[in-house]
Amino acid sequence: MTQIKLNGKVALVTGANSGIGAVTARELALQGYHVFLACRDADKAQQVINAIDQQSRGQAKAEFIPLDLASLDSIRACAAQFLAKKLPLNLLICNAGLAGHKGMTKSGFELTFGVCHVGHFLLTQLLTEKLIESKPARVVVVSSKAHRHAKGIDFDAVIRPTESVGALKEYAVAKLANVLFVKELGRRLYGTGVTAYAVHPGVVSTNVWRSLPKPMVKVLSRWMISPEEGAQATLYCATQPQLSGETGMYYDNCKVTASSLTAQDIQLARLLWEKSSEWVKY
Repeated sequence: MTQIKLNGKVALVTGANSGIGAVTARELALQGYHVFLACRDADKAQQVINAIDQQSRGQAKAEFIPLDLASLDSIRACAAQFLAKKLPLNLLICNAGLAGHKGMTKSGFELTFGVCHVGHFLLTQLLTEKLIESKPARVVVVSSKAHRHAKGIDFDAVIRPTESVGALKEYAVAKLANVLFVKELGRRLYGTGVTAYAVHPGVVSTNVWRSLPKPMVKVLSRWMISPEEGAQATLYCATQPQLSGETGMYYDNCKVTASSLTAQDIQLARLLWEKSSEWVKY
């Protein structure tokens, strides 16, 4: 194993206890980043940290920080705990997500939308000042090609329990929100030294699909790739120097790709931002 040289940069990865997030956290730690694994399950996060420690022979830096994206209180506590460490923040990886789950978040949003969009929106707002202070910095949001199936956002539906049978309609809306959020974030932070990227990782074999019916998962699995393959898109947008001048765009297969026409709607992106600000009172 080659010597790991700590680069003085800090990354926070949501949902880093499994799947793409775990691979992302591991690879960034092995590249020399001080990585914070922000997730609910401390035991699973510790397993990832132990693996990083073993692989790096104790040279890498990785820590657990509690985060439940379904709870605005938990998000505020996570941000406060991180900021109290007085460290820079060079990478914020909004990776956590779910699909096929039904219900509401603790804070009153449709479950998938609340976790995938609202939770990450608030976390980003709370850490934006630190990101600017740490420039150059990047925000990478894991979206999905599924955003193309959403033709808009029903702002009343996203504050009601899941309505569709497999919750995939809600998943598409949440992933559309991810792309719109990055578009508006890139616009608002233009010139600050903070850039934003939305990525489609591919259809990845992770436990994000655990709530879908097994026959559906079996069909999807024919096109699924490994978490190691899926994490490449995130790592590309997080670390490639040539992307430093790009912001607010959508990436598929590690290259800028046109998102859906709905995801390119500037007015919808602004409206989503305004609504999200009202919801989280920030």
